[in-house]
Amino acid sequence: MHRFKDLEIWKQSRKFCTDIYAVTSKFPESEKFGLTNQLRRASVSIPCNIAEGSSRSSNKDFSRFLEIAIGSAFEVEAQLLISSDLGFLKPEELEALILKLQAIIRMTSKFRSTLS
Repeated sequence: MHRFKDLEIWKQSRKFCTDIYAVTSKFPESEKFGLTNQLRRASVSIPCNIAEGSSRSSNKDFSRFLEIAIGSAFEVEAQLLISSDLGFLKPEELEALILKLQAIIRMTSKFRSTLS
């Protein structure tokens, strides 16, 4: 069992959620139940799956939850790109978020490979 609060992947993905909440608070009100909700839920899914997986008794189970977290990260990336296409994000906001997200994906993938 791992202490999720000590994991850098959890810390970074938790901070990333704050970034997502901040940027989506500027989205149009008409997106409250659309992209705003989707982005927030998918971004929260990343640290939550890391936390839940850390409670599992086997590395195989933890690895599966990390895979789900990575899937959520890719979902967030797609939604960020769509948000940018719709003009909800400035190019520099998109770039900064994508860079943070890619770092989280790399770190999580690398950590996951150590569990095998």
